[in-house]
Amino acid sequence: MSSKLQNALDHLNQILPLQARQAQCQPPVKMLHQQILSSFVARGRPLTKAEMAEIVTDVPAALAQLHQYDMITISAAGDLIGAYPFTTSNRGHAVQVNGRRLYAMCALDALAIAPMFQAHTRISSRCSVTAAPIAISMVGETVQHEDQAADIYVGIGWTAANGSSCCADSLCTEMIFLRGQSVAAQWLSDHTEGREIFTLAEAVQFASRFFAPLLS
Repeated sequence: MSSKLQNALDHLNQILPLQARQAQCQPPVKMLHQQILSSFVARGRPLTKAEMAEIVTDVPAALAQLHQYDMITISAAGDLIGAYPFTTSNRGHAVQVNGRRLYAMCALDALAIAPMFQAHTRISSRCSVTAAPIAISMVGETVQHEDQAADIYVGIGWTAANGSSCCADSLCTEMIFLRGQSVAAQWLSDHTEGREIFTLAEAVQFASRFFAPLLS
């Protein structure tokens, strides 16, 4: 891994240390978190509370801990609505996997799903600046039809991270797809402080290294 990617990985782990927080959970709660992630791909939805009760004895307490650690998002009614990299709401990043249409929290999260599950995914999104369509097909960490995805970049606006709100509502909103080198360069030059650009290959490696350990 390049020093650029290692620095980015360290930075994201400082902001959202999912792997470290998962390790702090008791084994049943860690298993619950992993099964929640797997359920999105296997079932196309999060686990129901009845299914969670087969894994942990106190579902509300387990969800409360995962939410406190910013490992999941929940609705005002207390229902599970997301677990990085997945969300049940359409945030502009659709991912086709196992014949199901899922949604990712952000551009980086969309790229993580194929390597996490060693799956075939098709990502549909748009350039955050021009609204040009983004289409990426992946098998594991391998991007298919690289010639068609050569001008896709991922931009991260690190300063969007806000310790007073969950990452889904702060940093994730500034993890975006950009189409075209000139568009990416312009986005970067508009606000150079705290912004960073990654090639698609760099972003895939970054996403994989951050998310895949959650299933180990």
